[in-house]
Amino acid sequence: MNKANLIDIVAQEASLTKGQAGKAIDAVLNSIEKALEKGEKVTLVGFGTFSVAQRKARTGRNPSTGAPLNIPAKQVPKFVPGAKLREAAAGTSGMKEAKEEKAKERPRKK
Repeated sequence: MNKANLIDIVAQEASLTKGQAGKAIDAVLNSIEKALEKGEKVTLVGFGTFSVAQRKARTGRNPSTGAPLNIPAKQVPKFVPGAKLREAAAGTSGMKEAKEEKAKERPRKK
């Protein structure tokens, strides 16, 4: 799924125009980005938590020459999925009940 697909789905689910849905998605993403720039955490219960992690400076290797090189410390965005998102990714959110219903409807082969 890409941003255009997401806009289509949000527009349909929320009864918005595609333009309104696009603005809403941009507003959410910009808000998350600004919070991370300030070093704040953004927690969306059930979905996950966005935060900033600090990577330490380290020594790496140039892959073509094998020469050591210094990699500086830096801050990177971090995302930890929430329980509902982990279940959805694993195919276990609401799917268990649906699979059980389908199994009941399907005749068994003998």
